[in-house]
Amino acid sequence: MADILTPALGESVAEATIAKWTKKVGDAVKRDELLVELETDKVSLEVVSPADGTLGEIAFAAGDTVTPGAILGKVTEGAAAPAGEAAPKAEAKPAAAAAAKGDSEASVPVQVPTMGESVAEGSVGTWQKKAGDRVAKDELLVEIETDKVAVEISAPADGVLTISAEAGSTVTPGQVIGQIAASGEAAAAAPKAEAAPAKAASGSDEPHLSPAVQRVVAENNLDPKSIQATGPKGNITKADALKAAAQPQPTAAAAPAKAAPAAPPRADQPREERVKMTRLRQTIARRLKESQNTAAQLTTFNEVDMSAIMALRNRYKDAFEKHHGIKLGFMSFFVKATIAALKELPAVNAEIDGTDIIYKNHYDIGVAVGTEKGLVVPVLRDADVLSLAGIEKGIGDLGRAARDGDLTLDQLQGGTFTITNGGVYGSLMSTPILNMPQAGILGMHNIVQRPVAIDGKVEIRPMMYLALSYDHRIVDGKEAVTFLVRIKEHLEDPQRFLLDL
Repeated sequence: MADILTPALGESVAEATIAKWTKKVGDAVKRDELLVELETDKVSLEVVSPADGTLGEIAFAAGDTVTPGAILGKVTEGAAAPAGEAAPKAEAKPAAAAAAKGDSEASVPVQVPTMGESVAEGSVGTWQKKAGDRVAKDELLVEIETDKVAVEISAPADGVLTISAEAGSTVTPGQVIGQIAASGEAAAAAPKAEAAPAKAASGSDEPHLSPAVQRVVAENNLDPKSIQATGPKGNITKADALKAAAQPQPTAAAAPAKAAPAAPPRADQPREERVKMTRLRQTIARRLKESQNTAAQLTTFNEVDMSAIMALRNRYKDAFEKHHGIKLGFMSFFVKATIAALKELPAVNAEIDGTDIIYKNHYDIGVAVGTEKGLVVPVLRDADVLSLAGIEKGIGDLGRAARDGDLTLDQLQGGTFTITNGGVYGSLMSTPILNMPQAGILGMHNIVQRPVAIDGKVEIRPMMYLALSYDHRIVDGKEAVTFLVRIKEHLEDPQRFLLDL
């Protein structure tokens, strides 16, 4: 008998919960085959079989709590189960087992690809095909979600699909999550494919859409067959779907009676939908709650007249873009003003480590970016030595990498201060949450034409509210207010940049 032991769970992790067993007592197992999944408050772990043989005992059921070194079960070593512990499935269907072996020899594995630097695992998304369905080579099968990016997996060959990792399962690079039976006889072993051959044939002509594209198509009532595809392997990209959505739909105009069918009874529609949170969303939720529970967070506000910045930008934006190859936005001015304020008030650029305060003499500015998967904060390194053009290029590159899911772990760590711009979504005012362990975060908002008093007269000016959330443990109210005043002064008088005042 070989013991199935709970592995070390990582630093400061004392226990784990049994998520699920992939085998039952009596099932034949192979060495290094996945047997049980464990979950901790930090990570999910997979425990594999220590030897070939039969799963002889399960000591802990799903939901039980275990500690490192605990015996989860036992494997009876040997090629087959002992006579007294015969596995019913293996005895009842020896011919099926032999057939499965023959199919595996003629099948092609569906493997998890490398998911990027520092990404060690991901979660299986929704399968686009069911087990037993016939698939075509390069047809989209499933997306693997990580805390950074979603990776599409296509069929490596024509054949019949077998699924070994269900939606929601945790997988690692190189892991086999399914098989494509390439032989023609394999279709006979797939009753689902036999039961609905017409459906499989009709589905093969449909374009294969990623979840993001499916959402755009559904929201805009588009016909996927009418969308011009520009993606690799003839796939429809999100940009293709958005372009089609922006064009008038002749079908709806030609047949107005069909465009507005009678709404189905309310009872036929689900009132609720339960969807598992993505890994990125789980990480965002955990970090924001940790920030709330750790720091003494407080927010102070000010407002800035954007007239001078807007006039300067309008005057030079064409020449700037022609010379530097990038558009002149507002973010570069805010980064410059922020760095000037941080140099004057170093506590806002610091962090707490136990009973020590670490003052940062470098200025790595995090820029919050909203993506389809959630909010990420890539870091613009050494922003204090960059020109306005350098800042605009750096922010543009980080934004594209975030939206494409190409950010590396290094680009997401080590920031000293964060800027978030809710104004691009129309936000008038907000209280941002600190990006721990940083001591401050600046919130930009929508620019609104408002009446203000200027030298005793009422004038209409483009005004923006600014918000600074800060850690009151190391930043006093006077420092926070002064910080916002300095930013206001620099933005309302941009010549201060040139004079380094």
